[in-house]
Amino acid sequence: MLDQLITQNISEIHDRIQQAAEPFGRDPAEIHLVSVSKKQPDERIQAALDAGHRLFGENMVQEAQTHWAERRAKYDDLVLHLIGPLQTNKVKDAVALFDCIETLDRPKLADKLATEMAKQGRQLSFFIQVNTGEEEQKAGVLPRDLEEFFDYCVNTCGLDVRGLMCIPPVNEPSALHFAFLQKLAIGLGLRDLSMGMSGDFEKAVPLGATYVRVGTAIFGDRVLPVR
Repeated sequence: MLDQLITQNISEIHDRIQQAAEPFGRDPAEIHLVSVSKKQPDERIQAALDAGHRLFGENMVQEAQTHWAERRAKYDDLVLHLIGPLQTNKVKDAVALFDCIETLDRPKLADKLATEMAKQGRQLSFFIQVNTGEEEQKAGVLPRDLEEFFDYCVNTCGLDVRGLMCIPPVNEPSALHFAFLQKLAIGLGLRDLSMGMSGDFEKAVPLGATYVRVGTAIFGDRVLPVR
């Protein structure tokens, strides 16, 4: 029953991506679904894997290790994105586990990632997280600092920066921030954009999203720890 439900949910999200993409001449195959598995029970994650899904996003390194460390050997086509803030003391574990880090946002982190990838002989891809709303409590590089930081990541640290990512303010129209992020990416010659979640990914697709991050619409409400 659970397998059927999650398979159906994944299929419906792909259908909605297609419906959002086609009126704007976008190829739905270029829009990747990142299933956000944070705080989800193991059986739901396994159901998504059994449905053939292989691209997942996690917010915290330690939790991601419990979900994926053993599965790495079993699923050689598994792709993992870190979509939550990364502390420098977790860089070693993050480099070992993830394929892409979407929350690159400061020079110290860029330096540490470059050093750790060289040590481990791994090459990850990256998105720069942009704080499009310039919110004090939120991670991400400010738009005015983006060009300088992008240059530092690519030319000084040698990081493979594929695109930009944002999380719009909750009290503002998300489409305005998606359009702004698209404009910033074009200015840097970047194609990939990670934007849009369960409640607004259909607004992100017409504005250039190539990755959408969807959790509850696939897995249902998150299971929170008992306090």
